[in-house]
Amino acid sequence: MADTAVQMTTVGDKNNNVSRTKVSTRMSSSSPRRGATVSFHNINYSVKMKSGFICKRKVTKKNILIELNGIMRPGLNAILGVTGSGKSSFLDVLAARKDPSGLSGEVLIDGAPQPPNFKCLSGYVVQDDVVMGTLTVRENLRFSAALRLPNSIHQREKDEKVGTQLIRGISGGERKRTSIGMELIIDPPVLFLDEPTTGLDASTANSVLMLLKRMANSGRTIILSIHQPRYSIYRLFDSLTLLVGGRMVYHGPAQVALNYFSQIELDQEQLSLSLKGIEDRLVEEYKNSINYKRTKSELKRIIKGQDYSTRPKSRTVTYSTSFCHQFHWVFKRTIKNLMLNPQTSVAQVGVMILLALVVGAIFFGVKENSSGIQNRMGALFFISSNQCFSTMSSAELFIIERKLFVHEYISGYYRVSVYFLSKVLSDILFLRTIPGIIFSCVIYWMIGLKATAEAFFIFLFSIVLVSYAATSMTLAISADQTVVTIANIFINNIFVFMMIFSGLLVNLPSVADWLNWLKYLSIPRYGLAAVEINEFTSLIFCDTRNTSGIEKRVCSTGEGFLNEQGVDYSTWGLWQNHLALGIMTLIFLIITYLKLRFIKKFT
Repeated sequence: MADTAVQMTTVGDKNNNVSRTKVSTRMSSSSPRRGATVSFHNINYSVKMKSGFICKRKVTKKNILIELNGIMRPGLNAILGVTGSGKSSFLDVLAARKDPSGLSGEVLIDGAPQPPNFKCLSGYVVQDDVVMGTLTVRENLRFSAALRLPNSIHQREKDEKVGTQLIRGISGGERKRTSIGMELIIDPPVLFLDEPTTGLDASTANSVLMLLKRMANSGRTIILSIHQPRYSIYRLFDSLTLLVGGRMVYHGPAQVALNYFSQIELDQEQLSLSLKGIEDRLVEEYKNSINYKRTKSELKRIIKGQDYSTRPKSRTVTYSTSFCHQFHWVFKRTIKNLMLNPQTSVAQVGVMILLALVVGAIFFGVKENSSGIQNRMGALFFISSNQCFSTMSSAELFIIERKLFVHEYISGYYRVSVYFLSKVLSDILFLRTIPGIIFSCVIYWMIGLKATAEAFFIFLFSIVLVSYAATSMTLAISADQTVVTIANIFINNIFVFMMIFSGLLVNLPSVADWLNWLKYLSIPRYGLAAVEINEFTSLIFCDTRNTSGIEKRVCSTGEGFLNEQGVDYSTWGLWQNHLALGIMTLIFLIITYLKLRFIKKFT
């Protein structure tokens, strides 16, 4: 096998000192890289379209790809077509990344069926570069090598930021080359690229295509979809597949295509035809061409004597590394991304401290009288409710990285369970537990709640559990969503509904039986009940009242107040709230994992 490496070198510009990332392949002189031959036989792909109202909804079938046949050999193979022509869908079919439902036909690799784990063996560069923005180029490449290869690869790489919304980082062209480099780590026999020039200026697009051309000349099979390339890019193509309306109007050498179309004569009557009529004519011309007949002959030779009726249908994902190895790298990357993103780390702690100071000042030094009861209830209600609403930032956890997760999972980087545990543990530890501890330390003593170590730690444990349960519910709702705003609307409304049954806004024992059961679904209710029991038990509240000129001291117990609220203040009453929060956390996390496990991973 060829000795292929990915090099990231820094090239300085003498005028403006702008550095660029360069990806190159180093091939051993003894054995050049041999790419695979990809042949596709009678490919058809359709999707079901729903239209009309719910009661009269019609389901129709829309054909995306129609009877595609051809061969793509080592070299630079381009798939061209206007928007909606089916070129991206065709690329996904060739890369085994399209939903099998509605798909028929056969894609062969060197004359044999695609192996079940072809997605893990080939490289695929998506249109929107999915690289971790807070990591350096070197770290992104190391991450790919650590998880996709059984042994680490030592190589020279450029140590420069890849850029996010908050970090300037490197340019679009460098991001693209980084994405290509991450796919070259496994030395794939076939490299797929979806619209590699999108968003790039002419100069950068040329440099990226020149890079791909050099790799193609060294023997690699590169298949890319592209929209309206400049001639300077077009002349680099070895073969061209031109799609119109999901049908093939040309498939053959790229440099012959211009001459081929110039020989097609359309009379005045044909020019007056509709666009569909012209497309039909081009398809017919191609089926009568020498290129088509030559291609069909070669396809027959490839499948001659082969029986693919029992070919494997499953498209399993195989892994080169163990669960523990994957967890180490994914958790490490997640933590680093969290630490380097001030919006989700430093800001979270800062906001919690500021909020604790403001609320602590409002309820500062509560007294042990009737006003102290009201102030305590108000403070505890706010604290338990705030712990719920502060977890809404978790809605972004899986939505923002959705494309990254799907791409890396399909490519065999890691298991779903690894990604799930890494994200959940990092969020719970750094964005829920640590801010919760800081928040409690500030607000508890400022308000002047029960001044015992035992009471403080029970309080801390209670609000952290509320945060865990609320975070888990947020993740369960947002795990399969694609828009953060939509997820936040659902989550916000659910939390508002839960607040009604928390035990302060309405006296729960007075609620009608047919509605009273809803209290068991309220996260803040369990949290509020736990901190109420912890705070009010063993406290005595006294007021001095003037009756007929005589001052009397009237006292009541915290237990009496809890009885009025319908709160069980026994030891079991306290811990059953903690148990309920723990069970809700577990249930919501299971739902989150199942949503990630069965999320749509095909386009």
